[in-house]
Amino acid sequence: MNIGTPELILAGVILLFLFGGSKLPELSKGIAEAIKEIKKSLKS
Repeated sequence: MNIGTPELILAGVILLFLFGGSKLPELSKGIAEAIKEIKKSLKS
């Protein structure tokens, strides 16, 4: 499965409506850290 730019934009807009602008930086930081952990565990 390949996620393209339109899907990412749509997901961003949905998240903006769900969580509001003030929560998005915290949410994106948490997602980034989760992705890093997943990649690190896959390399091991």
